[in-house]
Amino acid sequence: QVQLVESGGGSVQAGGSLTLSCAASERTFSSYVMGWFRQAPGKEREFVAVINWSVDRTYYADSVKGRFTISRDNAKNTVTLQMNSLKPADTAVYYCAGDRGGAITSWWKEYDYWGQGTQVTVSS
Repeated sequence: QVQLVESGGGSVQAGGSLTLSCAASERTFSSYVMGWFRQAPGKEREFVAVINWSVDRTYYADSVKGRFTISRDNAKNTVTLQMNSLKPADTAVYYCAGDRGGAITSWWKEYDYWGQGTQVTVSS
């Protein structure tokens, strides 16, 4: 059972930056598609970004494209979400997730493993 642990959340003013990290407990992580999702109070879970195992394909939600960057280091079993130009609308709990399947997907139900989440709050 792969365990995912997020870190790096916090509070920031609009226009600021945060970097979220997700550490995986097992080396099998390197074969997983890894994604970031977020959920704001009263809203459904929302796709943010995804990266494939070979680090040559990424995909972003339109709402974060050009501001967020997903990356991974398979040697360190980590995936990172760099968030720039943050907006109050980005406020949510952010989750990293792992999918054992090979195809990139933005559908949260395809993911097999989830972290506990980290809070990101952006004030205006």
